Amino acid sequence: MNEQVARNVTLVRAIESSDAGREILSDDDRMYASRSAKELAQWQAADSASQVTVDHFLQQRSEQLIKRLSERSTAFASFYKRMNGPRLLALLPLVSLLLGFALDRIADPHRVDLLSAPLLAILAWNILAYLIMLVWLFVPRRTGWVSDSMKRRLATGIAALPRKLPQGMSAGLAQFVGEWTALSEPLLRSRLARTMHLSAAMFAIGAIASLYVRGLMTEYVAGWESTFLGAPQVHAILSWLFTPAMIVFGLPGFSESQVAALHFSQQAQSAGGGRLWVHLYAATLILLVVLPRFVLAAIAHLRAMRLERRFPIALDLPYFRKFADQAGLAEPGVLRVLPYSFSVDEGRDKGLASLAELMFGERSRMILRPACGYGEDPAEALRGVDLADASVTSTAILFGLSATPEREAHGAFIDFLVRAKVRGLKVLVDEAGYVERIGAQPDGERRVAERVHLWRQFCDYHGVPATLVNLEHPEKYPPP
Repeated sequence: MNEQVARNVTLVRAIESSDAGREILSDDDRMYASRSAKELAQWQAADSASQVTVDHFLQQRSEQLIKRLSERSTAFASFYKRMNGPRLLALLPLVSLLLGFALDRIADPHRVDLLSAPLLAILAWNILAYLIMLVWLFVPRRTGWVSDSMKRRLATGIAALPRKLPQGMSAGLAQFVGEWTALSEPLLRSRLARTMHLSAAMFAIGAIASLYVRGLMTEYVAGWESTFLGAPQVHAILSWLFTPAMIVFGLPGFSESQVAALHFSQQAQSAGGGRLWVHLYAATLILLVVLPRFVLAAIAHLRAMRLERRFPIALDLPYFRKFADQAGLAEPGVLRVLPYSFSVDEGRDKGLASLAELMFGERSRMILRPACGYGEDPAEALRGVDLADASVTSTAILFGLSATPEREAHGAFIDFLVRAKVRGLKVLVDEAGYVERIGAQPDGERRVAERVHLWRQFCDYHGVPATLVNLEHPEKYPPP
């Protein structure tokens, strides 16, 4: 799906997830949207002579619900209209062009400084930027230079949520802003890179244009002056700076004596002597700034266009699989459960089946494997299990909250499955028994919260985030 469809789908998902009490969208609203989406998706596929896909269904369903929400709430409609992403970025290259054109106006309009501070600063900054980008490629974890609030503004085009919204709607929109900001970060980085490179190129073009436009109406006198540098040093600097441009564009060179003669303290200076130096600076800016920046901008643009056309969104999440299952567009999901030192009675078995249905829809299946004993070698306990079974949608390790996680036992079991690269691996921690035993005590809630925090820290350390579930009441928590 493209970016617009992905944004709509994420928006509807956030609102539905936050609206547990069905105050914003009733069950009838959701069912009607699903039925209509299925029909519209079939017509859309028929018109294009293609197969109905989950993308078609989710696109039509999200559009139906957004239309209904817009009709009911003017505040939501206003929010949705303003949700257009980073339009202001398009103005930055134009602003940079104007700034570059005005940059050299601060100098003497009748002379060309061989050691022009503004032009040398442009070259130095861009060379430094290339070095930073080269080093940045090898940084393992990039924190980025854009603040979280700026990311949210650029990703959604929204500075703040509307005030006149029901609490459930406000919570849903806040969830959407956070989720969409995270999902669209790769696209946002590409757009920012494209804009920054274009802006740098346009700034240099503005400086070049300023030199030539001013030269049409003014006769330049070329020269230099310095308190600390002599003619040999200035000649060396200018030779190093302009040699690439002289080679590529075939411009004439200059000798040390010519540079010495151009010192502003010399009385005899040739008229029109600035032409060569204007060409040298312009050619150097084109070679070292304009062309590289245009190439980098083109690369970022292609990356952004690819993401706009095929926005990466995880359609294997329970929310999406449920609707794909309802529309008959997905194979039934299969949840394989591997209990560890945990007895699954009849009630918990039903809870696991309900959990699988919440995750993958009504046609889902749950496969419960025999429990692995405490301290048992994972390879021996799972000897008869095909961990690479392609028919299994997700494999869940089941722990009990009553147990205290141990690295040599529980951690070893998780690590074994991580190394085996099991598809859709997740950890489920059942709170039912522990809450029943501890929750009624005076400090029960605190102890349950501490144990939950301990399990989450432990599982994060082993690379598989833990999801809290209650197999006595599977609907208590959102499906993992």
